[in-house]
Amino acid sequence: MQYLTDLSPNIIRGPGGSISDVYFWNGTDVNPAPSNVPANLLNADGTLGGTNWWWYGGNTASWTFSLDNYYNLLAQTNSTGIITVNYGYARYGTSANPVATAAHLAADWVRHDNGRTKFWEIGNENFGNWEAGYNIDQSKNQDGQPPIITGAVYGAHVKVFADSMRAAAQETGATIYIGAVIYQEAPATYDNNTVKTWNLGVLQNAGSTADFFIVHNYFTAYATNSSVNDILSTGNTVPVNVMSYVTQQLTASGVGLKPIAFTEWNIQATGSKQEVSFIAGIHAAKTIGSIIKNNFGEASRWDIANGYNNGDDMGMFNDGDEPGAPLWNPRPAFFYLYYFQKFFGDRMVYDTLKAANTDITTYSSTFTSGQAGTVIINSGSHSHIVAIDFQHFPAGSKYYWYLLTGGTDNPPFSGQVYVNGTGPATATGGPLAYATLKAYSAPLNGTIKISVPPLSVIYLVADKK
Repeated sequence: MQYLTDLSPNIIRGPGGSISDVYFWNGTDVNPAPSNVPANLLNADGTLGGTNWWWYGGNTASWTFSLDNYYNLLAQTNSTGIITVNYGYARYGTSANPVATAAHLAADWVRHDNGRTKFWEIGNENFGNWEAGYNIDQSKNQDGQPPIITGAVYGAHVKVFADSMRAAAQETGATIYIGAVIYQEAPATYDNNTVKTWNLGVLQNAGSTADFFIVHNYFTAYATNSSVNDILSTGNTVPVNVMSYVTQQLTASGVGLKPIAFTEWNIQATGSKQEVSFIAGIHAAKTIGSIIKNNFGEASRWDIANGYNNGDDMGMFNDGDEPGAPLWNPRPAFFYLYYFQKFFGDRMVYDTLKAANTDITTYSSTFTSGQAGTVIINSGSHSHIVAIDFQHFPAGSKYYWYLLTGGTDNPPFSGQVYVNGTGPATATGGPLAYATLKAYSAPLNGTIKISVPPLSVIYLVADKK
């Protein structure tokens, strides 16, 4: 809890990703799911899936996370929530009107929430053939839905959910904002028809209903042993491409621009422990800056904790199965995002590199309290000297910085991060005294010149006059 509080994520998504579409927030051990759910869901190909597939909010077993504890997590970390309601139930539910039934369940959650949460997602990646409700048993459906979901079907249902949830919010005196799922990139030729027609169907039917739109992206090629360069280059390019594509889709559909929430992002490189490495940390810094620069309204990095799986683990913290690391030990990405949060101000400001350099990425900001700062990321294999000239800023007498670099284990994907030369006391992670590590400092006399080592990030703040 202290690590999360120090990280200050501000917004934490729950109850999960695909779990959300089989999640019954008010379920208990006695009644985990309603009686009008089928014993089996269908797989994408129409075959029967397993039984006991639901998840439920009242599950207090030690291996999972109850709804009450989600709310406790938000309170203890001073965060707000973004909640993903169970849309899949509108598809596979067996009641006479499954859409209204699922929307009512979501609205009851809004009532129970009682104003604690402003942001609500309708479903999770519902265009995907891995998602519950993608393919349903028509013989058990009572309102004439097609077996395979389409964007038009989802969009029409979003309106029903939104009406019910907004009415519930009004009853409690709360203001809520509702997001609809759209596809984040131009479909490939091999994609199925649901994906190819998804955005048009959603935007035509729910474009005016949604307050914001939701995208996910895992940046690198799926299940690929990606190189350092392949990983780090995506931090710049993917947010640009996603925003460009989504903007084009909204404009073409006549919807107009609305906030875009990046409610899942990470890398999916596998095979060399990339996901738990300091390279994932550098990528996190590049990505969060690019997300801000490209005007996304929200971003949630997936996820807090997961299973180690020999280093193919997107969790930011070790949940107890990583060799040589204590329970909840922060992975390198934690440190890169922690210092980004500390050293990036209230407002991103324009900066430019006068000499083109594909190794160096910079993001600059100002603080309400008057300071100015920049994040300098070297994605290359050589050191660079970077000169910083502040414009329109009454500079003070000193500047401060932290330098984050990787270790020497498991090259080139070290699981260690060094902060101003101080590394971890255990096999992986970084210095746990991060909150008390002193910044480097120097007098500020005109132009700052600073050496940026290979594969490093510098977080720098200059005093105001």
